[in-house]
Amino acid sequence: MEISPKDRFVTVYGRKPVLEALDDPQLEVDKVVLADTARGAAAREIVDAARQRGVEVQRATAQRVKVLAGNGKQDQGVLADVVAPRMLPLTLGLRSNPRSVLVLDGITTPANVGMILRTATAAGIEGIVVPRRGVASIDPLVVKASAGVAFRAPVLRCATAAEAAAELSASGYPLYALDSHARESIYTADLPAKAAFVLGSETSGITDDVRPHITNWISIPMAAGVESLNVASAAAVLCFELVRRRQV
Repeated sequence: MEISPKDRFVTVYGRKPVLEALDDPQLEVDKVVLADTARGAAAREIVDAARQRGVEVQRATAQRVKVLAGNGKQDQGVLADVVAPRMLPLTLGLRSNPRSVLVLDGITTPANVGMILRTATAAGIEGIVVPRRGVASIDPLVVKASAGVAFRAPVLRCATAAEAAAELSASGYPLYALDSHARESIYTADLPAKAAFVLGSETSGITDDVRPHITNWISIPMAAGVESLNVASAAAVLCFELVRRRQV
């Protein structure tokens, strides 16, 4: 199975994020793409930093850089493709039979996606599905919110959360979703070692095309009239409850 560049690299854009990636010896930068209109001290600094690391610098039109970056307002005429060693297409990632898998569904706030990547990686979650559509892309804002963990998180890529839910279900994963109104608590539910957990957005919850694949709904008990948690906070509770269960 040929892996698309979109499933191998985290693309960062903007002068500062690109320089930070080039200055980090723990990161492998595949290439830098610089707009042919980029000139001056800032462009020279990027070219020099890339040369010191032995990283190829490609020139492209400013429009091409905007397309590749996916953000025409903030790319500043430069991007870098950083190798994400644990990023795989979902189909390939499932071959290693990961135990716990998270599926992000409709989470469009970069800060939430970044914090979830950091928390889930810290908790030892073996797969985090970040669909290419319907979820914030892994960009400099997500990388910043993850404190750099996004580069080495076990990210699994697919087109949509619904596609992921269908493939996980077909691969033998029961799908759980958090719902504040669910009767069964996350602390008392019978959670198998091999399962997938869908995290929906705070405003609309699990999307309609994912709902048919959910087999169980669980809740995080709330006190003092608090209705729900921020999705990144809920993910942290879930991930470390799974850690606790593995240690019992």
